Amino acid sequence: MRIMFVGDVVGKVGRRVLKELLPRVIAELAPDFVVVNVENAAGGFGLTADVWWELASLPVDVFTSGNHIWDKKETASLLDREPRLLRPANYPEGNPGRGLCVVPCKKNGVPVAVLNLQGLTFMTPMESPFRTADRLLATLPPDVRVIIVDMHAEATSEKQAMGWYLDGRVSLVVGTHTHVPTADERILPQNTAYLTDVGMTGPYESVIGFKPKEVLERFLYATPRPLEPATQGGALSAVVVDVDAKSGKAAAIARVFCRERES
Repeated sequence: MRIMFVGDVVGKVGRRVLKELLPRVIAELAPDFVVVNVENAAGGFGLTADVWWELASLPVDVFTSGNHIWDKKETASLLDREPRLLRPANYPEGNPGRGLCVVPCKKNGVPVAVLNLQGLTFMTPMESPFRTADRLLATLPPDVRVIIVDMHAEATSEKQAMGWYLDGRVSLVVGTHTHVPTADERILPQNTAYLTDVGMTGPYESVIGFKPKEVLERFLYATPRPLEPATQGGALSAVVVDVDAKSGKAAAIARVFCRERES
């Protein structure tokens, strides 16, 4: 079966690109299961109810997120109410929502697990994503062999470490959060597909999705500036992985990058 994971949707441009290009990419590449990270979908920070309903109607099976999922207060009720919307699983117990779900593939009925984790390096201290992965993977039924992991982290080393740690135990480890697509897609020795960062779906004429002026001022003057999502250079960034449905082993991986003007 074929899995497609779409990188972080950033702001209005990201939502527009996703709505316009996702159906065309699906028609061409024919994935059986689609996952999209949406932690930056509302104005670049978080997720609102209106934005959720805008995205929930798209041909997406599971939505993942990251640290910015908490930026809008109303998201808490969404996380509790929507089983297809995940937040990182290693946040402390008592937070709303969940970080793991199992969803049957609509095309072939194969159960697919999606696990959302958040890194520790340069990020909020919390439970170890490595130990959390161990604990949650142990709860999956034996027939759940196709497993996707969204490793939402700053450090490339921590993302790579997670890939090697889960090699042979999951189908795909894909990094999110930094919004810059990397070119290191590969199949690890025990047949887990890996990519350090899938990139973003949003405005690429920017600094990680935001207008350069305020970002540059932050670096130049070392004082806070409000960031505003950029409006130019819309593109969809994703990764496609072919997986054996019975064993969960990955056989092939390829990056996808599609600009609006090239659609």
